[in-house]
Amino acid sequence: MTVRPFDFMDLPFLSRYRGALIPLHTARLLTHGNPLGVRAMLSYLNPRRFIHTAVASENGRSLMGQVILREEETSARLTFLAPGENAEELAAAILDHLSVRSAEWGAFHLLAELDEDSKVFRSLRKAGFTMYAWQRIWKLPKASAASASPWRRAEDADWPAIQSLHAQIVPALIQPIDALSRQAEGIICRQQDSLQAYASLTSGPAGLWVQPLVPPESGCSAELFSSLAAPGNRPVYVCVRSYQAWLETVLEELGAQPGPQQAVMVRRFAKLQKVDEKVSAMEKVLVKPVAPAARAVNGKQLEIKQ
Repeated sequence: MTVRPFDFMDLPFLSRYRGALIPLHTARLLTHGNPLGVRAMLSYLNPRRFIHTAVASENGRSLMGQVILREEETSARLTFLAPGENAEELAAAILDHLSVRSAEWGAFHLLAELDEDSKVFRSLRKAGFTMYAWQRIWKLPKASAASASPWRRAEDADWPAIQSLHAQIVPALIQPIDALSRQAEGIICRQQDSLQAYASLTSGPAGLWVQPLVPPESGCSAELFSSLAAPGNRPVYVCVRSYQAWLETVLEELGAQPGPQQAVMVRRFAKLQKVDEKVSAMEKVLVKPVAPAARAVNGKQLEIKQ
């Protein structure tokens, strides 16, 4: 079996893969559409971007896969596998290839999202992925007429409170994986000078993605979901993770349409450990160079540049 990077010679064959796509990054799919468009694939060939597409081939069968790492994030994401009918036979090789590339970029984890009855769920498990949460995507009805709302755009001064809210809601064991991303635009709700809720917003030509952080005692959720609208009348999608399952009742009452339950999976490349070490007063003052971290994926030692 051979695994190689996607190149210009593969562009004429994209139509074979486009209709049999297995999406693994739901937010990107719903905000930017099918990732196998020719324009999208040409942009992926830019070597300056942390996007890598590969093709695995064996006995006349092939499987394409892709991984992406956003700037300043520590978790890379699988975006798709295609075509689906070849996934079970060829997934292991391409998943290992994409994992190695992700670790070379410096990622600590590789994430994937897929329907629980997907044909590649078992393949991901065999490749070392474990499920750490479930999620469901809700499509909001069209927003009603705008009215006064306690929500406003997040500012730099709000980030300490947002980080505190994230630590309260997201279980401690998965906080390093399900981390906050300051690249996404966000809105907050404050009541009585206290942060009551936060929602990150990711917009694209196909829709608006909303990732809420709302505690059960907050009174801001209904106002958020009933007033959100995307430019150009594009659809609005709300992602509800298992640790915020109570939000599904609010969305159902507002007439939102639920999607299938999805497994959110992770493959870890590094494990954070707390080490107790005595440091002398002189060592606290001196600054010493730190050697690059090393990680191993399937026995391959990788030097991570810092």
